[in-house]
Amino acid sequence: MQDDDPVKLRRRDIITGLVGSGISLALPACANAPERSLRPPLKPAQSADAIVSRAGLGGDIAYALLDMRSGDMLEGRGANIGLPPASVAKTVTALYALEKLGPGYRFITRLMATGPVEGGVLRGDLVLAGGGDPTLDTDALAGLAARLAQGGVRRVEGRFLVWGGALPAIEQIANDQAPQAGYNPSVGGLNLNFNRVHFEWARQAGDYRVTMDARSDRFRPEVRLARMQIANRASPLYTFQMARGVEQWSVARGALGNSGSRWLPVRQPDIYAGEAFQALAAAQGVSLPAPERARAAPQGQTLAEHRSDSLTELLRATLRYSTNLSAEAIGLTATVAGGTMPRNLSASGAAMTAWARARYGMSKLSMVDHSGLGAASRVSMSDLANMFRRAGQEGALKPLLREHPFRDGNGRLMPAQPFEVRAKTGTLYFVSALGGYMRSPSGREMAFAVCSSDLRRRARVVGSGQDRPEGTAGWARTARRMQQDLLTRWARAYS
Repeated sequence: MQDDDPVKLRRRDIITGLVGSGISLALPACANAPERSLRPPLKPAQSADAIVSRAGLGGDIAYALLDMRSGDMLEGRGANIGLPPASVAKTVTALYALEKLGPGYRFITRLMATGPVEGGVLRGDLVLAGGGDPTLDTDALAGLAARLAQGGVRRVEGRFLVWGGALPAIEQIANDQAPQAGYNPSVGGLNLNFNRVHFEWARQAGDYRVTMDARSDRFRPEVRLARMQIANRASPLYTFQMARGVEQWSVARGALGNSGSRWLPVRQPDIYAGEAFQALAAAQGVSLPAPERARAAPQGQTLAEHRSDSLTELLRATLRYSTNLSAEAIGLTATVAGGTMPRNLSASGAAMTAWARARYGMSKLSMVDHSGLGAASRVSMSDLANMFRRAGQEGALKPLLREHPFRDGNGRLMPAQPFEVRAKTGTLYFVSALGGYMRSPSGREMAFAVCSSDLRRRARVVGSGQDRPEGTAGWARTARRMQQDLLTRWARAYS
């Protein structure tokens, strides 16, 4: 959606909105304001307390609204309370990475040889060396395999090694998610398909045919590290365990139906990428042994490489689709660029926290990761809104955010929004956050942050193993509706 010309409210509407809100402000000059606009007219503003009370969410509800020009707090509620930012944390990660890495930074994945190629034989080891790219996919691996074959390699005399040491090996982002949550994968220096394996099933002769592969639109290389067993049980839906280097899954038979598929998280992303590459290379006529982990950074000549999109483009996609793996890999890489190899996500989150406190004065910020998936992270809405304001003045963040969609009472997208909002959403079970920028119909620029958090209710559903615990979807819809009502109030009251 594009930004239309701002609405000029009629004087009567402005007065009604301000009186109804209990706010005394000087009225803007609006002589000869147009009576009609491409944007729908706004009704008088409701009070913020009425909006919050009507939602009835329970727990903690906090928000902060700042004037972009002056920095004045226009409205606030619990603005200094530390609450989980959920995926709004990815905006902090974006700013951190832009400063540490630069907007043009690209991740590089290399195929390296430790010896010469003679008569189609590589007289040494072949190494698939990751550079932390969170967006590496099977198509990119297939391109590397094709270039290896085009270079004349048909066989490797030594080992086939995979190296993921550019980043620390992290088994999962958060430890309180269902095992099958594809948004909670491992993180490392060699990632593939957002570190998810494709599980597909189809009923066949009274049983099920099951495949586990690293598929893309063009390729479907099967992998051996992940295996699935169909179990005769009602619950849990999925179980997972690591057994002698094999990722063993089981799924409840009654949940499958006739056929279907889903992506499951991978815990050994470097071996996963290696197995996929081995199959893709075989399709090119290149015979490789099974992948092994390299113990040190590879040395040798580069035979082929794949470069990611620029950091700016990666961040735009990360914020739009809220990709947890991308946020973590980018944040970890920014910490490494600062001169420290973090032991884990918590250490890297602490490094980003220290940076944000110094850079944007976020004294209440405490991050345990870079995606916001860890519910132990905390930030105040005043700190978050002020970060948006200062970053907006610098021009770094707003262009990366998409226009926030508004919905009618039936949940349908509104064809025309009454005012502009560019923001990042964040959702955990019984946590809903939103932060970014808004422009009132009169053109007033504001930065805001809102968070609803009921951690007691969250504690009751975490660890249930369900994809969508009871009550979470309805609560999230109500929280999003409250956010939209608050934004609408602010647009009416501050025009």
